[in-house]
Amino acid sequence: MTSAAEQITQACPECGAGVEGDRRFTLWCAACEWNIDPAKPEPERGRVDRARRALARGYGEKLLGEVAQGDALAARRDTSAVLAYALALAVHAVTAVLLLAGVWCLVRGWGGVGMVAGAILLVMAVALRPRFARLPDDRPVLRRADAPELFALVDDVARSVGTRTVDAVVVGDEVNASVSTYGLRGRRRLTIGLPLWEILTPQERIALLGHELGHYGNGDTRHGLVVGTALQSLGQWHYSFAPIPNPAGMQILVNLLYVLPRLFVRGVLMLLDQLTLRAAQRAEYLADREAARAGSTEAAAGLMDRLLVADSAVTALQREANQASLRGHGAALRAERPEHLWDRLAAHMESVPGHEYERLRRVGARRGHSVDSTHPPTHLRRTCLLTGPPLPAAVPTDAARERRIAAELAAARTAVARRIMRDGYQG
Repeated sequence: MTSAAEQITQACPECGAGVEGDRRFTLWCAACEWNIDPAKPEPERGRVDRARRALARGYGEKLLGEVAQGDALAARRDTSAVLAYALALAVHAVTAVLLLAGVWCLVRGWGGVGMVAGAILLVMAVALRPRFARLPDDRPVLRRADAPELFALVDDVARSVGTRTVDAVVVGDEVNASVSTYGLRGRRRLTIGLPLWEILTPQERIALLGHELGHYGNGDTRHGLVVGTALQSLGQWHYSFAPIPNPAGMQILVNLLYVLPRLFVRGVLMLLDQLTLRAAQRAEYLADREAARAGSTEAAAGLMDRLLVADSAVTALQREANQASLRGHGAALRAERPEHLWDRLAAHMESVPGHEYERLRRVGARRGHSVDSTHPPTHLRRTCLLTGPPLPAAVPTDAARERRIAAELAAARTAVARRIMRDGYQG
């Protein structure tokens, strides 16, 4: 993987100003913004995603305006949240009605007709039921006994943001991190994407943990048990009513019968989205505040910058996987230790020049870049972080602790790197 800068200097073809850059990245002019955004943004997937992104931009700008005017962000249970809970309970009630109606039909029988109808209703209820997440069996899962120092750090961050700690840490291959619950008892799970973890500084990692753990107590109804499972159920319903591709004969009639239910489900899904999106936006800003509190404002802003260049990390890992494929997976894995992949990734990301960060900040402001369709645009989140006095780190770290945590993650680092080199990388 090439990490050395490949400098180039030329005159801007638009304004004539001097342009300096790196051949590995987009060459652009800071004066007139020539060539600042040569690639077209990826199209949103469907109407629901477009609506989410439009609402995300609108709510994000409004919330930032409130902060700029001196209003304090705080988790709140407003009318939209109450309506969202009511709508989510109605969604779950439909599943319950299907289940009860299926059992009733089976009991009544009606000469066999009820048995058939009951079986169909029960199958529908099972298919549309709310699903509780489980721990994955295809990724490393760490418990407290496996990584006591990592869990101690998570405990410290959890105390700093005012929430309880997690029960399991999942190590993945995404340039991302997340928190969720699993099982009927609602145990807490933290997922750390190694490609993101490995390109952060120690304090930025603490800011990342502060952001993710902050989601547990910031009023984000979208990730709660009732509303979260209702969104999952609606998504399953919407998929179930998807039109049959290339229909023929009776399939055409089925597609026609699906039109109204699909439109109704889409409407309910978009309504629940809209009712919860403002709370989700506020929750992201609040989680960013917890990131700054735990790791420092400087570290939280650095984390935002790393998210901006996440595509560069994805490209670097894809290049590594492709090179391994050309050499032959077995030969590539025997030739060197797989975990060295992370050292090369970190070196590549350290070589990303400052003008590329600035370009992506400006492009993000133009496009409204966000992590996904429920997040505020990244440049607004960064602006919100830098509004007001900077915060020091509530959870400092040191080199000895970092070495102990690295040792606890060593097996997971090897396993994830080996999978990327063997199976390729999609990002």
